[in-house]
Amino acid sequence: MLDIHLPLMLFVLVLFLILLVLLNSMLFQPLIKFMDDRNNSIAKNLEAAKSFSGNSDELNAKADENISNAKNEAAAIRQKAIDEQKLLAASKVEIKQNELNKEYQGFLEKLTMDKENLKNELLSQMPLFKESLKAKFSKL
Repeated sequence: MLDIHLPLMLFVLVLFLILLVLLNSMLFQPLIKFMDDRNNSIAKNLEAAKSFSGNSDELNAKADENISNAKNEAAAIRQKAIDEQKLLAASKVEIKQNELNKEYQGFLEKLTMDKENLKNELLSQMPLFKESLKAKFSKL
């Protein structure tokens, strides 16, 4: 029925083993090396990404700190300018009030002098006024 030829079987076995050795050296080893290299590359890239994300967090913290310092400095400068302008405005108001007080005092002195002059003038013309009144009453 079936003839088994030992030399042919040995030849096929040797051929199969040679094929395994050749495929192992030409295909499987380079393929395994490529996959290992790729895994190593992915691991390195992940580590680099983690270190960059750590650096970016640190840089973001520094940037936030710089922005905070700049805002505080700007607020201090703004407050200083506001205080200086308030002092300047207060001094201008005080100067103007003093000037107006002096003008008011001058006005009061002039008013008092005019009042005295008018009083003296009326007193000096009082006899004429009395005579004119007497003349008018006598005509009635």
